[in-house]
Amino acid sequence: MKISYNWLKNYVKTNHTPEKLCEILTDTGLEVEGMEEFEMVKGGLKGVVVGQVISCVQHENADRLKVTRVNIGSEELQIVCGAPNVAEGQKVLVATVGTTLFPNPEESFKIKESKIRGVDSYGMICAEDELGLGASHDGIMVLKDTAKIGQPAAEYLKLASDYRIEIGLTPNRSDAMGHLGVARDIVAYNKLNNIDKSILQLPDISKYNVIENGEKIKIKVEAPQDAPQYRGCLIAGITVGPSPEWLKNYLFTIGLTSINNVVDVTNFVLHELGTPLHAFDLSKVGNEIVVRLAKEGEKLVTLDGVERKLNPQDLMITNGKTNLCIAGVFGGKESGVNENTTSIFLEAAYFNPVSIRKTAKRHALNTDASFRFERGVDPNMVEFAMKRAAALITEVAGGKIVYEADPFIGKKILPAEVIFDFDRCNQLIGKEIEREKIMTILLALDFKIVHRNDNILKLEVPTYRVDVTREADVIEEVLRIYGFNNIPLPQKWNVNLSNQDLRSEEKRQNAIADLLASKGYYEMMNNSLTSSEYITQFGGEAFSIENAVTMLNPLSQDLDVLRQSLIFQGIASLVHNINRQNLNVGLFEFGKIYKRFGEQFIENKRLSIFITGEKEPEQWNAQSKDTSFYTLKGVVEAILERLGLGKFVSTKALKKSILEDGIQLYVQKTKIGEIGWMHTKSAKNLGLKQKAYIADLDWDALLNLGNMNTVEYHPLPKAFAVRRDFSLLLNKQVSYSQIEEVAKATCGKILNEVNLFDVYEGDKLPEGKKSYAVSFYFQDSEKTLNDQVVDNFMSKIKGQLENQLQAELRQ
Repeated sequence: MKISYNWLKNYVKTNHTPEKLCEILTDTGLEVEGMEEFEMVKGGLKGVVVGQVISCVQHENADRLKVTRVNIGSEELQIVCGAPNVAEGQKVLVATVGTTLFPNPEESFKIKESKIRGVDSYGMICAEDELGLGASHDGIMVLKDTAKIGQPAAEYLKLASDYRIEIGLTPNRSDAMGHLGVARDIVAYNKLNNIDKSILQLPDISKYNVIENGEKIKIKVEAPQDAPQYRGCLIAGITVGPSPEWLKNYLFTIGLTSINNVVDVTNFVLHELGTPLHAFDLSKVGNEIVVRLAKEGEKLVTLDGVERKLNPQDLMITNGKTNLCIAGVFGGKESGVNENTTSIFLEAAYFNPVSIRKTAKRHALNTDASFRFERGVDPNMVEFAMKRAAALITEVAGGKIVYEADPFIGKKILPAEVIFDFDRCNQLIGKEIEREKIMTILLALDFKIVHRNDNILKLEVPTYRVDVTREADVIEEVLRIYGFNNIPLPQKWNVNLSNQDLRSEEKRQNAIADLLASKGYYEMMNNSLTSSEYITQFGGEAFSIENAVTMLNPLSQDLDVLRQSLIFQGIASLVHNINRQNLNVGLFEFGKIYKRFGEQFIENKRLSIFITGEKEPEQWNAQSKDTSFYTLKGVVEAILERLGLGKFVSTKALKKSILEDGIQLYVQKTKIGEIGWMHTKSAKNLGLKQKAYIADLDWDALLNLGNMNTVEYHPLPKAFAVRRDFSLLLNKQVSYSQIEEVAKATCGKILNEVNLFDVYEGDKLPEGKKSYAVSFYFQDSEKTLNDQVVDNFMSKIKGQLENQLQAELRQ
């Protein structure tokens, strides 16, 4: 929020410099993010003074040049001038040597001593455009005879000089959304520190006089829950036109453009008091104002020329037949004030913050009015703001206040009451503050003491402080005015150490993150918002745009939905690294995905893992190998083992996945994820130029299943393992996992491991066949197995493979 230093001093008389004022505001909770000197003309015309032409003669070497002598008060200067209208006796504006002029904000030039056609010149007599005051270059500016020689040009032209202060306003400080609210904090600070004896000076509304002339208007509120207070007055006989310079300057200082005198006044009062107002052309209103909710299918063309489809929950200002305005958000184009307006209805209201916030978000409108209404304006300032604006309008646009409508006052908003304990205040702050100082702060901030009993105060909170609802809030008010910097830091800190462990979910996530990091993977964190194009272009059967959680007010087209998968952004991260020559990379992310099924919203936490490039760094004594599906599968198996789920995992072929090929992982009947790689075409369209392998795990399911298992410890085996191999001729549709499953079911726990170490498919085999070389490891933890026992198990495995999978032993 921007405020003006000069404007602020209308409500608090203070000698604080702008720099000191910024320091005070920051210390009291209104953090100043920046301050800049503001000038109506860039450079402030420094070095430009009023002068008088004493003599003016023809240049001896140029027909279009004159040689003049100009008195600027402190000295006389010889200046060569090319303006056709320069003449002896004129009062003019002179830029002295060393002055920098800005004809426009992007252009500048410096005045130097020069020799023009052989004649010395020590300055420049200026035209309007050379000073940045306008576009005219017909000749030099000729001033009135009353101009004082030597007077600075900025002082003569009454150019505004001010300081623009940028405040980073937090959402709770709706009371400081106008200059008056900011001034209130300065007054409180000054009173506490006995500075300037300042008081808060409210704007003058004494010129608000109603002179009834027969014109009347009736207010009817059909949605009292959304418009608890509504009032207004009629002003007739106005002349819409440019605003006076003082009004333009104030608005220009805080970055607003002048529109016309009526609209400028409503903007001025909004930034003065923090209370939005709206002026309607009375000819479009008629004799009735009806405040109601919009009807299905209604539309309104707003002031920006956009036709907006209204929602039945939008609060509207109407004339009983036609919509005039979206209440508290944006005015209608047809009912706005223009150069032909002669009478207006000035609206002042208090609207339900929730209703305004929803409407503003629904229509993607963020106006000065909605910004304030949705945070909560002071209901007790509404009438004052109306009178202030009406009086100013009659001052700058003429006319008279001819009628004040009977206001609608629905639910009366009463001040909150809070019990305040002095001892509790000192305890929370950590310092004993004198009670007199606490009382000074509270009274300066308009807290009313309803009752006092020794250490206890019963306080009435001013209605403009919508954020103060409990004792801790009041204590915060005391502390921010007293000053956080005035609370000493203790020499010794006493801290109680908790022996409570982190939640098991956090411990397990950290354990898996450490496991992945130890294997060379880097953790990433992507935005939960993503582009809907990922779903529509690459989602296939796995995802649907109908299940997407869409944003009502997206920041951009690339951030319009909540993600349904971690995979797309993970691939984008891979591409980002690959494009920067980081070709061998492993990434992982813990994050939530979001889906919508009708009116039900689902959140699911996932763990995604990505790997691409070479398995090991390039070395002189070893041949490099690319990562493969089995590289990532091994990492996933390590994760499952770490969670105690390894022995319960089964696999199935992929179905309805955005991955091209791979496996689905199950524990009992619960799907816990899948491992595979991206479709070649999709990977290319996503910018992925090398093979990458992806694991997408359901972290929530893994945690739930992990709660069912405990960690088991076993002693190291006392005997050696025995290996036997089979070379099997199989049908092509038989998978390795089927072989492993048959073998383990046949031998039980004594079969320690099954491994596939060679695959052959070629023309030397019968059609539809393939060859697998499989190793079997047998081990008894208590005794060494002899050949007879092992051969017996191998015979049983051979029989089961022949019966169940039609396998044949190759010779």
